[in-house]
Amino acid sequence: MAPLLSVKNLHTYFYRPDGVVKAVDGISYDLEVGETLGIVGESGSGKSVSVLSMLRLIRKNGRIEEGEAVFDGQDLLTLDKEELRTIRGKEISMIFQDPMTSLNPTFRIGRQMMEPPLWHNLLGSQEARQKALHLLERVGIPEHKSRFFDYPFQFSGGMRQRAMIAMALICEPRLIIADEPTTALDVTVRSQILNLLQEMKEALGMSIIMITHDFSMASNFCDQIIVMYAGKIMEKASTMEFLSNCLHPYSQGLIRSTLDLDTMDVKLNPIPGSPPNPIYPPSGCRFHPRCERRQPICAEEIPALREGGADHWVSCHFAGGGVKK
Repeated sequence: MAPLLSVKNLHTYFYRPDGVVKAVDGISYDLEVGETLGIVGESGSGKSVSVLSMLRLIRKNGRIEEGEAVFDGQDLLTLDKEELRTIRGKEISMIFQDPMTSLNPTFRIGRQMMEPPLWHNLLGSQEARQKALHLLERVGIPEHKSRFFDYPFQFSGGMRQRAMIAMALICEPRLIIADEPTTALDVTVRSQILNLLQEMKEALGMSIIMITHDFSMASNFCDQIIVMYAGKIMEKASTMEFLSNCLHPYSQGLIRSTLDLDTMDVKLNPIPGSPPNPIYPPSGCRFHPRCERRQPICAEEIPALREGGADHWVSCHFAGGGVKK
């Protein structure tokens, strides 16, 4: 069976007066029906831009230079605006990272929640209202019947985020893209939201793309993990394979720098250095200036994304300690 989403050789560049930012520089992956994919990496690695490119929501100075994003047999990058509008919000919904800039401050929460199913002619007004109330209750909004009439500024940051999640679910999309969906939430509410997404995924057969810098959350919630760095994929594998046989030095550094509360006398071991300038990335492997295992070839040649095991791919000349032949 064909994957629900297939991204192939995606390049997204931003043109600025001081140069060209290669935010996404040739990434490819598949997402199966009912699968949860986690895209992990530091800030500026291209995680969010990669999914915003598929929905054509990038800034005006951005341009998709090359690639495909085939969703259910249609290349999203070749659709016109009207065709894309029939998919966004209905077939594919997105939970944005900052709800305050995503919610309209002049409209009540309830009205904004009802808009997607009404616009796509999925529900009548009364049905949309009842479903919106039900979802507000499911995501943990207290006194949801009265808060339905509140404006975004009357919600706390965590409540706004939960309202955004409810809005993304209201059309029962086939794919949810969640960009740091639990950033503004405390630990208890975060667990409730992740459980809700899991329940909805299983009930509706949805697929999920989770964008996060929280490696522990990705490893607990996702079926597959992709690690991005400076616009490129460093490693991708099933979660179990990734945790048991992590190959790329950058991925290993992410794991080492993650706090494990079950370990006594914890000492964090951060990755040295900083991500590269996206306008002037280093030659060869983009991680080599920060890599403790670098060799001369790392600065000269870009490593191909090669097979490192069963359904396991890695972009490293010396993955797993082996020397490139």
